[in-house]
Amino acid sequence: MSLRIGVDTGGTFTDVCAFDEETARIHVRKVSSTPDDPGRAIVQGVTEILDQMGGREIDEVAYFAHGTTVGTNALLTGRGATTGLITTRGFRDLLELGRGRRPSMYDPQADKPEPHVPRRLRKEVTERMRHTGAVEVPLDEDDVRRAVRELRDAEVEAIAVCLLYSYLDPTHERRIAEIIAEEYPGVYVSLSSDVLPEFREYERLSTVVTNSYVGPVVANYLSRLRAVLAERGLRAVPHVTQSNGGVIPFHTAEAMPVRLVLSGPSTGVVGAAQICAAAGFPDIITFDMGGTSSDISLVQEGRPKVTAGMELDGRPVRSPMLDIHTVGAGGGSLAWIDSGNHLRVGPQSAGAFPGPACYGNGDGAAVTDANVVLQMLNPEYLLNGQMKIDREASVAAVRRLAEPLGLSVEETALGILRVVTANMARAIRVVSVQRGYDPRDYALVPFGGAGPLHASRLARELGMRRIVVPEIPGAQSALGLLMTDVKTDFMRTRIAAVDEAGAAAVDDVFAELAQAADRWFAEEGVGTEGRAIVRRMDLRYRGQNFELAVEIPEDHSFRRDGVAAIIDLFHEAHERVYGYRSEDAAVEVVTFRLEASGAAPRFDVHESPVTASDPEKARVAIRRTCFDPATGYIDTPVYDRGLLTPGDVISGPAIVEQMDTTTILLPGDECRVDSYRNLIIESGDEA
Repeated sequence: MSLRIGVDTGGTFTDVCAFDEETARIHVRKVSSTPDDPGRAIVQGVTEILDQMGGREIDEVAYFAHGTTVGTNALLTGRGATTGLITTRGFRDLLELGRGRRPSMYDPQADKPEPHVPRRLRKEVTERMRHTGAVEVPLDEDDVRRAVRELRDAEVEAIAVCLLYSYLDPTHERRIAEIIAEEYPGVYVSLSSDVLPEFREYERLSTVVTNSYVGPVVANYLSRLRAVLAERGLRAVPHVTQSNGGVIPFHTAEAMPVRLVLSGPSTGVVGAAQICAAAGFPDIITFDMGGTSSDISLVQEGRPKVTAGMELDGRPVRSPMLDIHTVGAGGGSLAWIDSGNHLRVGPQSAGAFPGPACYGNGDGAAVTDANVVLQMLNPEYLLNGQMKIDREASVAAVRRLAEPLGLSVEETALGILRVVTANMARAIRVVSVQRGYDPRDYALVPFGGAGPLHASRLARELGMRRIVVPEIPGAQSALGLLMTDVKTDFMRTRIAAVDEAGAAAVDDVFAELAQAADRWFAEEGVGTEGRAIVRRMDLRYRGQNFELAVEIPEDHSFRRDGVAAIIDLFHEAHERVYGYRSEDAAVEVVTFRLEASGAAPRFDVHESPVTASDPEKARVAIRRTCFDPATGYIDTPVYDRGLLTPGDVISGPAIVEQMDTTTILLPGDECRVDSYRNLIIESGDEA
């Protein structure tokens, strides 16, 4: 058993990456995704990559990890399970009331998203705890049984339980779970005290409802895939990646699917962070452009930024996750003309089917078609010949947009690229400028099938001077699955002043979380030498309504070292984000967080010797490519990335092709291959 396999399911392609420990070689395979049953493409991809490796057998696989969008897609398409809710009497309508904010302040026609639980399936029970955790009104078990029977009669597939102060004392919720097991055995159950033991009742309610809504869908998918892989001979325990960038076994994820919302893009960020840190670029902005969307994240000092939650389709989801911002701009994003006769791109996507016009099934002009028209992409085939391309179909699709705009086909194609570049630049500013970081201080790291194709234009739009293209960018998320650890998060809300008087209490809370982490390590079989813990506190000035997460230094003890250093870290974070600090204001902690990770078998990057530059050995063609309508199509050298070696230097304009992606060097760019086989592009000033 010497193989490790990572599989990432995207909207257009499913990427499979295999590492052979005996030969230290990486193998990559792409197959078209099968949205109706993602597992079908996974099995196909695994079968094909084993054949590609000389007929290897699946029982040789020692490690299997998977990044999935099944839960996210169920949320976005409204295809989750029929869900019921049991909550404290008087709070039945909280799911609908939310925070009382309009989703769009200046649009009177805007509607809030429909709740995942209709009102008739929201049941109230008599119980009440105080904000101190003391029981005000005992749980009425007859109420609970009546509510469960009504939900059973309604044939709900899942039940969410969220009581008002259960994050302080979960006793009532756990008793409700016992009654559900008695009255309605087999139904999927989520408790807010398990899913999110934090304050803010609306966010906690929304999150536990989300967990129940996608729970049966994700659980059925993972259990079915697990069974199929086992039938084919997989003996390793399959893992799935979480939003926090770590992996957990399938059977663990089935109980907490809300933690898989960003399962797909998170491992690409983790892998890019490790690759670039080894290459000497610890501060990066990752740019994962696939067929449907682009995912942006900021990495500082080799560590991805994390956040406590996000809003998905208008609904808050609180769960530890990498700070990834998504925009509807991918290779399959469709160009269109709005009512003002302006060219727009996305968020609608051609997806895997019918796909861009050049795939031969659709007639909409996608971003990929614009690149095919300009011949920045190979006009005959992609994926080393696995996918034939119809350039004439792309030209016809772009021409249908060009005629009403009064532009040439080439001007329209370049316009599509400029519009989609502007969309992606806005997304990068969200995770950088709006958080107090200057993107010019970071290297841009593009991956995904379309990332390197647009990276140079995007870097110039943002004033970024350096681009780092990993060796296997088109399958970076799949490769990242082989570079991540087993990971989970523990949290506890305790609102208290951060001062010397409470220093011992802070240590005590972290000690409780550490005990929970030790139990988890034991359950996952993580040895003592492979364990790692990161502590964070959500802090705010007293009177504020929102917090900032501050990481606690590894060896810091509040009893021994005091709280002054932590308060200084909070002041710095507050000034960076909001532009000011209040040195004299009292600081309070809201939530304590502990991230526990265990080292898993992984693929590590290795250096290669750097030789004198001789890129001509890798030049395989000359292609007429259009970078500017004023100059038209110009002869552009095309290089095979597999033939480039460390030390090679290429000047733009140039095209670097590989199976999983294409990298474009604009005029004025200069690219060198470093010792880790990354392409290091210095962005030029010439347009």
